[in-house]
Amino acid sequence: MPIYEYECEACGHKLEALQKISDDPLKDCPECGKPALKKLISAAGFRLKGGGWYETDFKTGNKKNLAGDKGKADSGSQKKAEKKTGSG
Repeated sequence: MPIYEYECEACGHKLEALQKISDDPLKDCPECGKPALKKLISAAGFRLKGGGWYETDFKTGNKKNLAGDKGKADSGSQKKAEKKTGSG
């Protein structure tokens, strides 16, 4: 079940609610009791990482970030950062 964020337009109280997608949005603020809750838009808080199906089936070429390649990816991004700053 997704977690939705709400903010009361009357008192400014913010809260999170674990709800089914099919559930109606909450309306009543638990702090002030007024029917002034608005659902906020927020970014998803997860990242697909590791050597699972996502890495092996849907990425191609150098975009793959397999578990054993961690050191290679880190050194490559470090070299790019050094070129931009002019050090190294």
